[in-house]
Amino acid sequence: METLRCDYYLALTGTLDPTRLDIILAEASCRYLAPVHYGREIVGEVAPARPLGRTSFALLYRFTTKDGEKVVARGRTVAVCYDYERSTKKEIPPARRAAMERHAIDPASEGWT
Repeated sequence: METLRCDYYLALTGTLDPTRLDIILAEASCRYLAPVHYGREIVGEVAPARPLGRTSFALLYRFTTKDGEKVVARGRTVAVCYDYERSTKKEIPPARRAAMERHAIDPASEGWT
């Protein structure tokens, strides 16, 4: 989930430098739905959840078998936009909010209620 989150969010910031992340992780969970044997490849996907907060947002993760036939895990993280210099949360920047809202999905559609 960490790699998916960083890859998704860094693309929104316009940099690939992880030291430029302006988020802090507030919550993380993963529901394991089926066993995956060692060496078996899985595919991970990430999307923001509706609605986005003023300063925070949830990302939803889905892990499937490589053929896409079976969902083996679902994850969720909550990230807070954070100003590390001031040690305080900050609003989601407008351009990032707009991009995340375009990609956002309903949590219920991914098994989160």
